[in-house]
Amino acid sequence: MLVTRQKVLRRFWYATLPLSALADGPRAFTLLGEPLVLWQDGDGRPVAMRDRCCHRTAQLSRGFYNDGRLACGYHGWAYDRTGRCVSIPQQPDSAIPSGARVASYACEARYGYAWVALEDPLQPIPDVPEAAMPGFRRIEQFDERWDCGALRMMENSFDNAHFSYVHRNTFGQYDQPKPSKYELWPTDWGFESESIVPINNPPHALRITGDPNPVTTRHLRNRWFMPFSRTFHATYPSGIQHVIFNCATPIDDGSIQLVQLLFRNDTEADCPAQALIDWDRAIVDEDRAILEATDPDAAVDTRRRVEFHMDSDRPGLLMRRKLMELLEQHGETEAHR
Repeated sequence: MLVTRQKVLRRFWYATLPLSALADGPRAFTLLGEPLVLWQDGDGRPVAMRDRCCHRTAQLSRGFYNDGRLACGYHGWAYDRTGRCVSIPQQPDSAIPSGARVASYACEARYGYAWVALEDPLQPIPDVPEAAMPGFRRIEQFDERWDCGALRMMENSFDNAHFSYVHRNTFGQYDQPKPSKYELWPTDWGFESESIVPINNPPHALRITGDPNPVTTRHLRNRWFMPFSRTFHATYPSGIQHVIFNCATPIDDGSIQLVQLLFRNDTEADCPAQALIDWDRAIVDEDRAILEATDPDAAVDTRRRVEFHMDSDRPGLLMRRKLMELLEQHGETEAHR
């Protein structure tokens, strides 16, 4: 699926950069092939605009903050959060041309990130109840670029069959390759799923799972939010809930900005945040290595290209079918190489 060729994907929210990354000045970001500048106004609210000054087309991401506005680093032309030019220092007494403006986009702060929609969003930003639930702590894990397709990453998130192989050095049971089955419940804008997965529980993972046994289980209640966000909600026999939220933000057809947050119903004394980060990091690196070895152009329209599938691929097939329905509803067909 070549995401930059599907206009409807512009109508969803995507996590971009941490708000903390914008504190000292504007930052460049590319979303669905669109070069953006992200910045914070005088009230600390994130702003997303086209990364070109309307004067001499300099990148505004090379500019600076000036009294709650974004100033171009070339000639100092300043813009407000709507993209309107409000100051031309070289002509302080002249009226600013009405057409002196830069395209701006919907931008909101949520979960510590700036979320952007390039066109009128079809759905709100995905809801993660644990973010506001008493008894849960939030751990910032990472946001980084991966060279893989957004759909590939989402499919992998619901693929129980890869655990025994990709994760054989962490939690996967290499000698038990038959994957646990998923129960699936389609929703209007995604699906919910449930599965119980046995995993290896080596000594260094005991504080992660809260289970002293060498093998434990994850009771997974996962959700997919169309098009490229999901929650992984694992409950261990100990009662510990390990909830991961991801947004696979499409930079272009072959790369994503992967944002990952973790929510836990325990305390720092129970399991230090760094131990959790290190444990998940090893697993994430295993996923990244294999996903970056895949073709990012996953077919959602099986009439154009056939990929062989197994019974355990049901979540991914449902994902593709719903994305195909979305394209058809908006008068689009899947573009391909």
